[in-house]
Amino acid sequence: MTRLRFALLNAAHDGANTRRNFRRELDADLAEFDATEGHLPDHTDFDGVVITGSRSSVYWDEAWIPPLVDYVAEAADAGLPVLGVCYGHQVLAEALGGRVSGMDDFEIGYNTVTHHGDELFTDVDSEFTVFTTHGDAVVDLPPGAELLAENEHGVHAFRDGHCWGVQFHPEYDLDTAREVTDGKRERLGDARVDDVLADISPEQFEAACEAKAIFDNFAAYARDLQAERAGTDAGSAAADD
Repeated sequence: MTRLRFALLNAAHDGANTRRNFRRELDADLAEFDATEGHLPDHTDFDGVVITGSRSSVYWDEAWIPPLVDYVAEAADAGLPVLGVCYGHQVLAEALGGRVSGMDDFEIGYNTVTHHGDELFTDVDSEFTVFTTHGDAVVDLPPGAELLAENEHGVHAFRDGHCWGVQFHPEYDLDTAREVTDGKRERLGDARVDDVLADISPEQFEAACEAKAIFDNFAAYARDLQAERAGTDAGSAAADD
């Protein structure tokens, strides 16, 4: 079986940390596209698509956002496995007919999320620790989508066919968590940022590493789907002989 090839749609405006984190976690060859520069694939010839986080909101009037949403809708319609993370989760929701809105509060730091079971969460406890940082949330799931995980701040994961969105950041390392948190001082104030920074510790990071299993689970799903489709194609070719 050939190695998986994913399209990584990088929506981070300063994508160095994002690039490092996803390349570390995803067991696949990644074709990276800078979505914020309008750089998107012109085809869906991949084994999967992954959409990253961003400091933007999906409902902002920015020229690069609608083409990103449209491409994700096209990839999902083509039957590709799709994984959206944080902003990517919100893009996926919009692409599939859901709705995203601003929150009254801002969720940031290591928090507890509860999942309700799905193959994406294999080897992840039903209550698990993750790093979160978002002021928007999926308020209406796409039609037919299944709620997979949540906490008091709202939807943290959903599934629609071959597509999954997760609101939290399983890819973050300690440096990324600290840098992103420190960058929220203007929005959240020094006192709250300092409280969150004090809680970013090796112990919390180790607890959150459990959720990294979703990357392996997503790759395993894509690999199984690739094998299934290859088998179907081989069977069809044999029948035509």
